[in-house]
Amino acid sequence: MNQAETESTIDRYATFKGIDCDGRAGILMQRIEKLAADPLAASPFWAYFLAKRTPRSGPKPDDLFLIHTNINQLYELFEQAEDEESLAMLEWLEEHCC
Repeated sequence: MNQAETESTIDRYATFKGIDCDGRAGILMQRIEKLAADPLAASPFWAYFLAKRTPRSGPKPDDLFLIHTNINQLYELFEQAEDEESLAMLEWLEEHCC
């Protein structure tokens, strides 16, 4: 069974088995880090967002949680960068994992 067949048959409301949400969120977070480091996207928000990954106290949020709770800002980041591949990845994560 190929990935497209697997993804089309998974009922995410019953299980997340077979959906690599954490892995895909990690890949997307790498793209966010790269864009956030670009002077064209410079904003105090991105420094704040990335600092949330390693809090000084309290629990450490996972990448999927950070993406989910900031999804609108991420759509805006990828749209401004005209990064269609990241937009598609974000949309997939939102639909299947959030």
